Amino acid sequence: MSPMGIRLSPLGAAVFCLLVVGVIYHLYAGVISNRYAAFRGRRTVDLRDLLAVSVEAAVLGGKEVKAVRDENNLEEKSKGKTREGASEPLTMGDLQSHRKMYNLLKNTYPGLTVHSEEHDNVEDKVTWSQQIPRDILDKVEEGKIVPADSVTVWIDPLDATQEYTENLVKYVTTMVCVAVDGKPIIGVIHQPFTGFTAWGFVGQGSNMQPRSSYNVNPPTVIISRSHSGQVESYVRGAFGNSTTVFLAGGAGYKVLSLLDMPSSTTEDMNKADAYIHITFIKKWDICAGAALLNALGGEMTTLKGERIDYSDTPLNKEGLVASVGVHHKALLDRLPEWDPVKH
Repeated sequence: MSPMGIRLSPLGAAVFCLLVVGVIYHLYAGVISNRYAAFRGRRTVDLRDLLAVSVEAAVLGGKEVKAVRDENNLEEKSKGKTREGASEPLTMGDLQSHRKMYNLLKNTYPGLTVHSEEHDNVEDKVTWSQQIPRDILDKVEEGKIVPADSVTVWIDPLDATQEYTENLVKYVTTMVCVAVDGKPIIGVIHQPFTGFTAWGFVGQGSNMQPRSSYNVNPPTVIISRSHSGQVESYVRGAFGNSTTVFLAGGAGYKVLSLLDMPSSTTEDMNKADAYIHITFIKKWDICAGAALLNALGGEMTTLKGERIDYSDTPLNKEGLVASVGVHHKALLDRLPEWDPVKH
């Protein structure tokens, strides 16, 4: 006899065990179900939500960029030199922006592949506000679901760092791009010093639009100020000596120069018909612009007219041509043969 004076028959013991199992099942079934649902949820991404998170990330990064510049607390260092010999500065603006942008994206979507220009081990518990801006709600349909493993995110926490150190802040942007199967689908370009944010979602819409007219005979071309002499000669060789060439910093700024910008942001801003780059360039510099242009019917290709794959290595070695509102192939056909690898 048991110490309590209760004896269980084999059948009773079996029934008792079944009851215990039943209670455990009911207690934990909900937990297991929720965990499984969460696991499945991480296997897909709603692109409208990801666009909203990307906008929030770019704005948060921009606030850090502006604060560091306003306080003149750049703590400038050098990351080395580019292939062309130009210095690559690193500032606290780059790092502080990276920490906000990268951690916001990774805290919201832990399983996504996120490439940033900067690298830092400082964690930030920043979380998404769960707010979707009204202009996104108005233009983008919900339920744009894609597999998480098809998504690659590229972020540039501070584009135009050299100009940032020189206090040429009109060129500075923060950028986020979402590529799906290597194709740029969502692009966000934020101007920290005007507060304006441009976004585009291919096949869905944008808060931007092309200008009413462009000229290609000859076009006004915008190029990098960091190695302008070589590019100017190339551009004038393609379109003639009367071609107007603007020098500017930042790939994000150059893309915005092709578009119809709000009047509040256009002071001293260049207006170009094409953006041309003839040397190596990183994909976090150009992916957001490519997506924004694609959303507006424009194109960004290599100098040979090939599409750029945004799912693999960070370096684009084939140069680029970007345009909107013009016949892109007609621009490409006038370009002299050029191999960035050999120059």
